[in-house]
Amino acid sequence: MPLYPAHPEDLGAIADLVNSAYRGDSSRAGWTTEADYLDGQRTDATTLAGDLAAQPGAELLVLRDGPDQDLLGTVWLEPSKAVGAWYLGMLTVRPNLQDRQLGRGLLEAAEAHAKAKGARRIEMTVVGIRDTLIAWYERRGYRRTGEIRPFPYGDERFGAPRRDDLAFLVLEKHL
Repeated sequence: MPLYPAHPEDLGAIADLVNSAYRGDSSRAGWTTEADYLDGQRTDATTLAGDLAAQPGAELLVLRDGPDQDLLGTVWLEPSKAVGAWYLGMLTVRPNLQDRQLGRGLLEAAEAHAKAKGARRIEMTVVGIRDTLIAWYERRGYRRTGEIRPFPYGDERFGAPRRDDLAFLVLEKHL
């Protein structure tokens, strides 16, 4: 499954895709939505551009049928401070395509991309109450590290929480 680097002109479409999947109405957003416990948008083009500029080596990759085709998915990869470790985030597939195993293929392609750049381990964070999503990652070889990171309450970049019990679980996979 080929991944392509996102271009600055893609950032608006990527933000729309991510927001539709993560914060869209649960009847249309697919099974990955966070809308039941987080309000607000997940990201925007300005935030994505700023995050890319602030994180040397970070890559926002897109999945398309071809280089000039419609956006099907996206994923964020970033080298970590730990040698051989990379962070994977914002894995997103268009909600109306989430039943076609594109997420699995996108994840495998992202892991292969990071491995080709020297990754020996992938790390991610997942909101701890997302049991179905955590189980999906565990079926793909990710394991809970036991580390729990606090949810950034009050930081609007992460949304407006509807609950007071949110935290991030850290998952990892050795490549």
